[in-house]
Amino acid sequence: MLQERMDWPGGAKIALSVVVNVEEGSEMTVARGDRGMEPVDELGVFVKAPIRNYGNESNYLYGIKAGAPRVVELLERFQIMASWTVAAMSLENHPAIAEAIRALGHEPVSHGWRWIHQFKFDEAGERDFIARASDSIEKTTGTRPAGWLSRYLHTPQTRRLLIEAGYRYHMDDYSGDVPFWDRETVAGRPIVIMPYSLDTNDMKMWTDPAYTPRAWLDYAITTFDQLYREGEAGAPKMMSLGLHLRIIGRPGRIWALEEFLRHVRSREGIWVASRGEIAAHFAGARPA
Repeated sequence: MLQERMDWPGGAKIALSVVVNVEEGSEMTVARGDRGMEPVDELGVFVKAPIRNYGNESNYLYGIKAGAPRVVELLERFQIMASWTVAAMSLENHPAIAEAIRALGHEPVSHGWRWIHQFKFDEAGERDFIARASDSIEKTTGTRPAGWLSRYLHTPQTRRLLIEAGYRYHMDDYSGDVPFWDRETVAGRPIVIMPYSLDTNDMKMWTDPAYTPRAWLDYAITTFDQLYREGEAGAPKMMSLGLHLRIIGRPGRIWALEEFLRHVRSREGIWVASRGEIAAHFAGARPA
């Protein structure tokens, strides 16, 4: 099935969605009552034992202390609207990040109550997880989230529960470069699906040390240029760029984000928008 043609505001050739993930401060640790340590670790240290991984916790904290200021500075300098997919507990533990989102006027998106898997919950547990995250993010940022991104895996009832909770779009999809409707979730109450991208995500530099910032930058620019050309040819698309404070915020990586944003700003006809803005435009242009 061919993807539907998009028409972006002002005749833009491409919609760019920058996503800043905030997971620091809600990762697994025995200090929060978890059975063990966080398995996603740039240090490469993980044991299945009820002990605390102080080193990895400090590695996550780097994103708050040193990475966030660098990322915020670039977003301000290049006037980039971003969507911040935040684990609610992260903002409760680090209110300065919530204040930065408010000050920038950017969009908070729910990344769950904590950065943990929700697929193990029963329906009641998942409903509570969604509600708790929504209430917390609204309290810390002043904005109730309209979009949701799980930690990798969601359940068959996730989208229905999101609709019931008032969410307008869902990000746990990687099937294309344009938004679309999921009309199968609840009769008469569809939800916009905003596909996300893993291939342009900076996480790849964390999981594979051989993937250098230069390689990430080249791939991101190549992706942008291809989608831009498709827009020039009359088939506008959306590009997602996923970032993490503790990853792209490192001194040896932040330059790559700066170069990418400079490349974007060198072109005309770019709609840099939050995912909420893109979803709302899609829904208005193509009612379910």
